Amino acid sequence: MLSIVAILGLSASATPAAADFRLCNNTASRVGVAVGYKDADGWTTEGWWNLPSRTCETVLKGNLVARFYYVYAIDYDRGGEWMGPSYMCTRDKEFTIRGIGDCLARGFERTGFFEVDTGEQRAWTVQLTETSEQPPQKPLPPGNPLSTTPPAGARTAPGATVPPGNQAR
Repeated sequence: MLSIVAILGLSASATPAAADFRLCNNTASRVGVAVGYKDADGWTTEGWWNLPSRTCETVLKGNLVARFYYVYAIDYDRGGEWMGPSYMCTRDKEFTIRGIGDCLARGFERTGFFEVDTGEQRAWTVQLTETSEQPPQKPLPPGNPLSTTPPAGARTAPGATVPPGNQAR
């Protein structure tokens, strides 16, 4: 069975660069990605970005508008997914969805995203990788609107963490 984790890292460069939220697919498969975040207007989820094997793509351009971003990704070729305990709305086709509540009642899927803490940096890159090692799951703090009990029969997977020494410099 394929198990998947994400390694998160700060994107930095010797020359001034645009401040963006980027995702890199460091697997041998094609990957589909959805991203969620909270801005001044509330919660938004967007998708799908299709990342070929061994490529990176800027999914949100400009300075980051939030400290926390949420990512869900699926391996199109071998199955498996990068997911977590933060539920947001998605759909099968390209989407921008405002709000995270009542997904099913509004005609959307309810999907578990993993949290990315950017530490209030201006730019961030998420590295999607494959591994047989499972990182420990980090629970969301009580009262977090994204932390809810998954519906009966839902699949869950470990959340993503930043293993020591794996942040890009």
